[in-house]
Amino acid sequence: MDDTDQHAGARPIRTFIYVALGVLVLAGALAFWTRRGNHPDANAGPSVPVVTVVVPSHGTVAAAVAVTGQIAAQNDMPIGVDGSAGRISEVLVEPGNYVRRGQVLARLSPISAQSQVDTAAANLDELRASAAVAQAEWARAQRARDAFSVEEAERRRVAATNAEARVKASEAQLASAHDLYEKTTVIAPTDGIVLTRTAEVGQIAVPGSSVLFRIARDAAIEMRAQVAEQDMPRLKIGQAASVHLDGTAQTYTGHIWQLGAIIDPATRQGSVRISLPANDRNLRPGAYARADISTGNADGMVLPQTAVLNDDQGSYVLVVGDGDKVERRGVHIAGPHQQGLLVSGGLSGNERVVSIAGAFLRIGEQVAIAAPPGGDSTTRAAGNAPASPLVQAVHK
Repeated sequence: MDDTDQHAGARPIRTFIYVALGVLVLAGALAFWTRRGNHPDANAGPSVPVVTVVVPSHGTVAAAVAVTGQIAAQNDMPIGVDGSAGRISEVLVEPGNYVRRGQVLARLSPISAQSQVDTAAANLDELRASAAVAQAEWARAQRARDAFSVEEAERRRVAATNAEARVKASEAQLASAHDLYEKTTVIAPTDGIVLTRTAEVGQIAVPGSSVLFRIARDAAIEMRAQVAEQDMPRLKIGQAASVHLDGTAQTYTGHIWQLGAIIDPATRQGSVRISLPANDRNLRPGAYARADISTGNADGMVLPQTAVLNDDQGSYVLVVGDGDKVERRGVHIAGPHQQGLLVSGGLSGNERVVSIAGAFLRIGEQVAIAAPPGGDSTTRAAGNAPASPLVQAVHK
């Protein structure tokens, strides 16, 4: 084979070698840049979240239990007919009227009752006349004993006794008829405010089934509310309550006068009854009401509102614990404080609490603490020292 043929056979081999070397160079460059991207140099910033933390401070607030319920009469008295059934002929009061004990509320038609009185009175007169005759005959038999046999004297004595008994029975019937006549007038059994009126002229009032009026006894008004089971031990008879109604800016001051004796097993709630002023017409039974019951002062830890989070499990905060890792702490909120919220349970006061944007962190995640302008890595919550500007927790 000549030289020309040898050079022609070597060209494909050299081309293959050049291509292979080019591929190796590109692979090496790619690996270098990949390692460089995965391992930043020492001047690059940290990849962990930076947070601002606060140390809780001690504080005190006026504690209260918030409840909702309805306005009601302390003693709601139904008033109907005591006597026999009758047709209403006159109604004299309206809802909202203040009535006195013994005041006439309504009248029934007295015709039937008056007829019974007249009949009983006439029957009594007849029996009294018969009794007088029987007594006279028995008196004659006593005066002239020799003129009457023993049997006749005894008959006259028994007749006089029976006549007297019939008179007494008739007197009782007349008294009953008078009582029924008097009950055709419906009167107020106590002082109070008329809450409702169902009585109408012409209506048949039936004893035991017709409620003609409802009266708030002595005009006493209250708020009836339900209280969570865990709040019941904090309530006592006589505690003050501030009651608010929808539609009015006025605050009504009341006091607890009764606490429920049981907890409803279905709702896990107890009951409370709060007495209210009786002379305010805005306190209408049935109205929706809200109340804050003062339970004294509560001590705890003060945190900014942004530090407290909530979910299905309740209120909680995020704490930077050992190794600068995020931990969850369940807390109980006692109430609002002028510097934030008062936490009455769950914290000892020495924790480093994430002050803002804790919802962006994960439990167990490692964080870095941002130093405030003063140079310290933590800030005391409002109450002991001014808080530094809050820095949001974000991934750098």
